[in-house]
Amino acid sequence: MKQIELHLYGKLRRYAPNSDPREDSILLVAADCKTIAQVVEQIRINRKDLGANIFVNGEYSDLKRVLHAGDRLALFPDDMQLLYKWYFVPRK
Repeated sequence: MKQIELHLYGKLRRYAPNSDPREDSILLVAADCKTIAQVVEQIRINRKDLGANIFVNGEYSDLKRVLHAGDRLALFPDDMQLLYKWYFVPRK
């Protein structure tokens, strides 16, 4: 099965099987052309906990971006915001 590698940071780690801050908190999600918003909903991450810092394969992204097999999605919580986000244009 093709998958997306979802990396969770900060307080979002609680949604992963391993929430130990000394290790990676990673979920593997089935890749069937879902948007980031759909993945967030599927994992049941509370939207108020989700910050604007969303990266797909190292690119600053927004919730509308469609994910594909092999993508690496990184989600950061609302209390870990990017200081200079105005320098990055979110990819859709």
